[in-house]
Amino acid sequence: MLATQLKYDLLMFSRELFYLVFTIIVPPVTYLFMGQLFGDQTYAGNLSYAETYTPSFILLITFGVIFFAFGFDQVMNRTIGIEKRINLSPVPKKMLLLSAILKSIIITSIGFFLVYFIGMIAYDLSFQPVRFLSAYGFFILLNAVLLVISSAIYSLFKSMNAALVFSIVIFQVVMITGGFTMPIALMPKFVQIIADANPLYHMNNLFIAVWNGQLTFDNSTLLSIGYIFGLVLVALVVIRFTNKRLS
Repeated sequence: MLATQLKYDLLMFSRELFYLVFTIIVPPVTYLFMGQLFGDQTYAGNLSYAETYTPSFILLITFGVIFFAFGFDQVMNRTIGIEKRINLSPVPKKMLLLSAILKSIIITSIGFFLVYFIGMIAYDLSFQPVRFLSAYGFFILLNAVLLVISSAIYSLFKSMNAALVFSIVIFQVVMITGGFTMPIALMPKFVQIIADANPLYHMNNLFIAVWNGQLTFDNSTLLSIGYIFGLVLVALVVIRFTNKRLS
């Protein structure tokens, strides 16, 4: 039953042109475009463009998939009555949630391997098995964090249109303030302030460090981890509160 539901969810995602463009097409194309402009530069930690931006664009795909295809889908199901029909159906609600989570992880993993493959072909990104496995393990952890935060945020929406506008706007904000376009240090002060409040900026820095085997538990790293952990706790409280309200 789970396999059937998962197959259906993946099929429905593949038919949503809006999701495909923002989550699977835009990030890799931007990754290639920026590489043509800045591929010869050296970045913080003496890293190349591929070493810095390969994990960044993998994370951007992960964010897009989870916020659009997981979080926004929750609002859509709630507002057009699908959730009520699900509650009346013989299919367990937990199984549907598990299918949605697995769908997100499968699609983000495709994004992971796609960007990695592009990096190896276009920018001579080297394959190091230990780093690769540690990066993928951390990537799965980031998936879990974003799933919790996304579920909490979209549980607050009652209008599909409002959720859609929020999704489009937040995607643009995250691209600019998450360190996905250019180093935050080179941006105006107000952008740096927003970046400090953006959890994707902290996740991005941590992912880059793990990807390149440069993770050190200094004050900056501990603050980032603490901030993300705190947001997850708040998100869990929000989810619990909204579930009680809807039950």
